Amino acid sequence: MPVDPMDDIELRSVQLQFPNARGSILEACEQRRVPTDKGDVHVAIQGDTSKPAIVTYHDLGLNYATSFAGFFNYPVMRGLLENFCVYHVTAPGQEEGAPTLPEDYVYPTMDDLAAQLLFVLSHFGLKSVIGFGVGAGANILARFAHANPDKVGALCLINCVSTQSGWIEWGYQSFNARFLRTKGMTQGVIDYLMWHHFGRNPEERNHDLVQMYKQHFERGVNPTNLAMLINAYIHRNDLHLARTPPGTPGAETAATTLKMPVINITGSLSPHVDDTVTFNGRLDPTNSSWMKISDCAMVLEEQPAKLAEAFRLFLQGEGYATPLSTPASSPCGTKYHTYSSIFFANFREQQLQAAQERERERQLQLSLRIGNRLRETAIDCSGRSSDSSNSNSSNNNANNDPTSEDDLDAENGNGNGNRAYVTTDTSGTLYFGTQSNKIRITENPLPEPISS
Repeated sequence: MPVDPMDDIELRSVQLQFPNARGSILEACEQRRVPTDKGDVHVAIQGDTSKPAIVTYHDLGLNYATSFAGFFNYPVMRGLLENFCVYHVTAPGQEEGAPTLPEDYVYPTMDDLAAQLLFVLSHFGLKSVIGFGVGAGANILARFAHANPDKVGALCLINCVSTQSGWIEWGYQSFNARFLRTKGMTQGVIDYLMWHHFGRNPEERNHDLVQMYKQHFERGVNPTNLAMLINAYIHRNDLHLARTPPGTPGAETAATTLKMPVINITGSLSPHVDDTVTFNGRLDPTNSSWMKISDCAMVLEEQPAKLAEAFRLFLQGEGYATPLSTPASSPCGTKYHTYSSIFFANFREQQLQAAQERERERQLQLSLRIGNRLRETAIDCSGRSSDSSNSNSSNNNANNDPTSEDDLDAENGNGNGNRAYVTTDTSGTLYFGTQSNKIRITENPLPEPISS
């Protein structure tokens, strides 16, 4: 019976791949409650608090775990976040298992939610942060950055809306908020939230991902608390950002748009593409970038590799990627080298080492050439041939007696000018002949003539 060759296969190289687990972020984060003037805010800390800070803010219907757990557990992000500490901020009443807020509780407006970040920064002693927000959270971080430009070093905003809500959005979301308060999580609300995050026909792209988020909306969200957040979001005011051309009289760019670097990201299938284009038109083109990632709507879940690479390059451009051994002045208290500067420093060092190695090899070859016994050939510099027997005997005598009379005369300058003598140049090359007719001596039996 033939033996299947796959029966005896041996796995010699197995690499462990970490899945984008969502539960692991709950265990890795330190949970804190930060008091503010509008109630307590839930903050989850991931990483070393001595490192530069990244503050995240989630979108509607999500919290820090469901919005950022998969992305920050992506292998590229885990390696990058060894140099950062992430502070995941959750809006009031939106954390996992949150109790229903009291009926008399006045939910903060979008400006109030942005102002709560000042309490978070003060509580943890953060002087400046990098903002990372999605949807409603991106709008909140943009408001905070516009009001406190000295507190934000850079912004990464996904599906950010900079204008107030339109009539269609206001109408749909008003019905959703009413149904959430009276009937709970209805199918209509779930469908709208799925459209908000995934756009049209999400089942055609990733069925398992869609089912996971549907189950989260059905079982993991407090309907009453979500209704309050949706009501605050649809009643948002405009960010009042404007791109002012340089030299415009009566206006300053610093006062009308965001001062810090901004990367504005969206998915090609997202329903918020036009909103991000409008937002990009209000930013300073010298410190902002707009990026549309193909084949996705929910960028964090559908294209984490592309988003991680874009975020990494953005941080490199701002000098946040690799820490120095000694602290220095920077937006977050520590100075960083970009990967490009490290690459060129290493390249220069490698070039220097290669040059030194070539020089050592040249010196070694030169010493070997001088130390070897070279073939000596008697040469009649005047072009006259002599008797073979006499030449053989004279050559043997010359070779065997380094202090022959002719050689001494040639060395002392008293020769007749027709006898050859040995000279060397600065590079160590040996020559045999007179000043007017020299021949380079090599180990080749046929000497190599050269011009004077």
